[in-house]
Amino acid sequence: MKAVRALSPLQVLNQEVTSCVRCPRLVEYRERIGREKRRAYKDQEYWAKPVPGFGDPNAKVLILGLAPGAHGSNRTGRPFTGDGSGFFMYPVLHQTGFASQPTATHRDDGQVLTGAYITAAARCAPPLNKPTPEELANCAPFLDREIAALKDLRVVVALGKIGFDAYLRYLKRAGMITTAAPYAFGHAAEYKMPNGVYLLASFHPSMQNTNTGKLTAKMFAEVFKRARKLAKLS
Repeated sequence: MKAVRALSPLQVLNQEVTSCVRCPRLVEYRERIGREKRRAYKDQEYWAKPVPGFGDPNAKVLILGLAPGAHGSNRTGRPFTGDGSGFFMYPVLHQTGFASQPTATHRDDGQVLTGAYITAAARCAPPLNKPTPEELANCAPFLDREIAALKDLRVVVALGKIGFDAYLRYLKRAGMITTAAPYAFGHAAEYKMPNGVYLLASFHPSMQNTNTGKLTAKMFAEVFKRARKLAKLS
């Protein structure tokens, strides 16, 4: 009889994430979007559930975003996949050696991350891309367990202030810092935290930022080149 391999902590966590119904507002919204759909995707079946993390379980770099996009990750079921943010980000991750290919369109497209793991402060698509403080708090235990499972973590790249603040709140919960006051968000800001992990900040690769030139591909790539250097990835 063939032995059944036990699930890893990340696999167990991601199963729990996918079945979470802690936030009624988000459950209603993600499922309604999945039924109504965008015209361009009317023939597709939407994921319409919380989106689990994705990437290398031995990652040295954690990419921490805001939340799934209503017609991106909420449709495809994988972070930054199938929307403008992902179309901007994955070519940069490919260029800097973290992603196996420059495109990310659906869960079975063959994309593989090496040295990096992607997650978000909120796991469900929120209305207007704005999770409430209570909803972020409901997701926080998932982030705590994710970070605990990523044993080789050396760098956190926070995409946007909500992701940045989510990591600082994690450090406060863990007793590693008592206040977030010394840590100001700004693009390319860099801090070595008391746990030895480097926190790098980037503007979020939202279309609002990338279409206006607030965040360019060159600016974004520099953050990931720096992350690679700090993580001592060859």
